[in-house]
Amino acid sequence: MAGYAAKVRGDIARWREAGLIDAATADALTRDVGANERASLSFGSILAMMAALLFGAAILIFVAANWEVIPRLARVAALFAVILGGYVGGAFSKTRDHAAIGEALWIVAAAAFGGSIALIGQMYHLSGDEASALLTWCAGTALAAVALRSNPLTVTSVGIADAWLFLKWGGFFRRAEFPYFFAAVALVLFATSFWTRSQAARHLIILSILFYLALLAIDRNTLEVAIPLVLVSALLFAAAIFAAEPVDRIVQLGGRLPLHALIGFLAGLAMVQFELADEVSYSSGFAIASAAALAGIVAAIMLGGRESRGLRWVAYAGFAFELAIIYGVMLQSMLGTAGFFLSAAVLLGILALIIIRIEKRMRAPAGGGAAA
Repeated sequence: MAGYAAKVRGDIARWREAGLIDAATADALTRDVGANERASLSFGSILAMMAALLFGAAILIFVAANWEVIPRLARVAALFAVILGGYVGGAFSKTRDHAAIGEALWIVAAAAFGGSIALIGQMYHLSGDEASALLTWCAGTALAAVALRSNPLTVTSVGIADAWLFLKWGGFFRRAEFPYFFAAVALVLFATSFWTRSQAARHLIILSILFYLALLAIDRNTLEVAIPLVLVSALLFAAAIFAAEPVDRIVQLGGRLPLHALIGFLAGLAMVQFELADEVSYSSGFAIASAAALAGIVAAIMLGGRESRGLRWVAYAGFAFELAIIYGVMLQSMLGTAGFFLSAAVLLGILALIIIRIEKRMRAPAGGGAAA
């Protein structure tokens, strides 16, 4: 946001020098930009957050060390004192206009809460497993985020939920059943992010859902997961492009829903391609999926590339991935090496010409304005 504001200020100064706006209008625009500019994180704020994360990690490691020399009651009291001091001290710092320090103290308190769950369960041999402890930690952090309307705590709760998903699916806590419950957790956290005004958490949740669907595709029928993901992502991309303002008012992603939709679209088609790669010799499914992916990349650049540099980079990365997977699959098929390279060269040349033309059109307004 700070970079955007600086760019707008530069544009205002250029418009004033070119005589496009008068001094009063330029001053009014500059004041409006300053009034709506979000304060960027200072270096001190970043150091405070890093210190909080390190302190939280120290608490967890200290708990894991099983400090036998300290009396049991003193251990519990110490952890609860850290929790209480973190939340109360953070609230006090926020009221004193020290937002970064306040948020850092809240993260320390959330880490101490997780450590308390592990320690108390270990000391008193409470029933339950580690996965349940992670869910309890996630729920407690989310409740604190709601009570305090904290953006960082919301992001932290999403990160804990992601850790539970990964460890429950394929880590130390692996169970026979798939962690379907993550879908409900993600929905609750997504709703929570609106209350806590955490756009970062919403971005992370969407990426987490894509990760969840990828794990589901591995455990279940890949095509049953991948094809709906492709269709839904395409519909979301279309809605985000052709009804950008009303859609963004609902999801509040800062206009980045097309980027997430493109990631989902390409991820779904990648799942389809991997599933059909072994059947390429006697099935046209892989070729259709590859063509759909390449066509989707071109369409995404044409429809949304002008407004989003991030979307263009995702599209370029997707194009590189498509070339790699087509190379890897076709090289082993009946098409032969020479045929593949010829087809790839022609396809790459056509797409390069299309992308060059699109990027020239994107730069044309700025160039024309500068020339004028």
